Amino acid sequence: MGIGGGRKKIRIGDLLVEAGAITQEELDMALEKQKEEGGRLGNVIMEMGFISQELLITVLTAQMGIDYCEIKAVKIEDDILELVPEAMVQKYRVVPIGYDENNPNILKIAMVDPMDLNAIDDISISTGLQVEPLFSMEDDINEVIGKYYGNTQAMEAAEQYRKEMLAGGLTTADEEAMNEDIENSPIVLLVKQIIEGGVRQRASDIHIEPLESCVRVRYRIDGALKQVMTYDYSLLAGISARIKIIGGMDIAEKRKPQDGRITIVVDHKEFDVRVSILPTVYGEKTVMRLTSKDGLTKPKSALGLGEEELKVFDGILSNPHGIILVTGPTGSGKSTTLYTSLSELNTEEVNIITVEDPVEANIDGINQVQVNVKAEMTFPAALRSILRQDPDIIMIGEIRDSETAKIAVQAAITGHLVVSTLHTNSAASTVTRIVDMGIESYVAGDALVGVIAQRLVRRLCNSCKAPRLADEDEKKILGVEGDDEVVIYEPVGCPMCGDTGYAGRIGVYEMMPISKELQAVIARGSTADVIEKQALSEGMLTLKMGAAKHVLNGITSLHEMKKITYETGDDY
Repeated sequence: MGIGGGRKKIRIGDLLVEAGAITQEELDMALEKQKEEGGRLGNVIMEMGFISQELLITVLTAQMGIDYCEIKAVKIEDDILELVPEAMVQKYRVVPIGYDENNPNILKIAMVDPMDLNAIDDISISTGLQVEPLFSMEDDINEVIGKYYGNTQAMEAAEQYRKEMLAGGLTTADEEAMNEDIENSPIVLLVKQIIEGGVRQRASDIHIEPLESCVRVRYRIDGALKQVMTYDYSLLAGISARIKIIGGMDIAEKRKPQDGRITIVVDHKEFDVRVSILPTVYGEKTVMRLTSKDGLTKPKSALGLGEEELKVFDGILSNPHGIILVTGPTGSGKSTTLYTSLSELNTEEVNIITVEDPVEANIDGINQVQVNVKAEMTFPAALRSILRQDPDIIMIGEIRDSETAKIAVQAAITGHLVVSTLHTNSAASTVTRIVDMGIESYVAGDALVGVIAQRLVRRLCNSCKAPRLADEDEKKILGVEGDDEVVIYEPVGCPMCGDTGYAGRIGVYEMMPISKELQAVIARGSTADVIEKQALSEGMLTLKMGAAKHVLNGITSLHEMKKITYETGDDY
């Protein structure tokens, strides 16, 4: 244990300074931040941008003489998971991954802190095996623990609740609600587990739905719903009551739809959860929309814009006044694009005011107003007041009716920059929609400065995507001419992407800056086709072309591209 004793004293921060990966000043700043906010030092140093994850792994594994384990890519067998008690897994943040290939007496353990000798000793005594520590990133380990152990915890909690119900310990959901301060009661743990599981699996929505004989839980991951769990029907009342309590809703009301809001912290990150409860034939269905507090404000580079598109995007944003519209169906990433553009424009010299329903993310330095129909704070009413607040830039969450459209156009013509969203299929049809809302076409041409239509496509998982050659029909769809071979990629599925073949999403954009010529075309009251023709002649790329580019670059699959082209009504 002599070496071990020496190894215990080396701290991660000192290792990184010794290796010259960070400076002593940077370490001191990180330690200061860690003292304020908590969390592990390695993560704090990465978040502050002093070191990349790759370099952190390289330095630590070299300095500690320990191998790195990409734990999300490992398929762990059930009998291995059962070797280490769950209490130890949770306490030390470790995951057993398998035996050593050459020695079945050695158990490989992925650890957040492979220097933690107490953990190694405890596991060794508990399993009766030698322990070989491997280093894994904290976020990855948390995700894997949630995946492998979360469900068992949730099932145990569910089972315990059922027993209590049967024993008559709890007669009604309301009684359960009165026990809300018992943070460890089964139903409380169960709901916590469902929400945390959603966060760790990158879900955007969690559906808890009553069916005839059970309660089904599904997560929407990268735009597709995936069933993760079913519970006994008797748990429905307890789950609904618990969600109503934490969402600030009325527990006694079971016949009306209700909305609520929860703020939770998972793995040191704050999440905003919007809850909607709807009575269905079999009971109340709950949908929770998850947004990370910092998730909507991405840097421009993370939106998936190409170099040319970035230039056009910046060009549209640099207009001093006029209307910029971002359009697309629900869940196409419009809010993210809006917030990103607002963050770009957010400087000390300008007064930015937003009207939203509801406010989706808080941004420092921007005045955000929430629509409240009960208090007669509707979009038009809020907008009229805002115009008296000396704004430079106004963001309207969504233009829903002609009244809002008229005020927006008025504001744009009187020298304000207005940014908003609209539900339309393409950039050109957005212009005709505005005209349909009662805005004269010559006024619309004058007020609009840029329209961005967008969609999201799923990114192929880099660990398992498989290349193949495109056939003639596919080349035609992709707009590739000639006899050259074209390589495209297909989804496969592996532990890294939860066997879906996809991991994450990327934006596809159709950007239409309104030039003088386009303005004239719009002012004549032209149809969407004529407007699009003019925009294409000025170099606009359609959504189909943007998606094709992603397919040719191996970022997404042809299947994802087809979804977009069917939706926008593009012909092949």
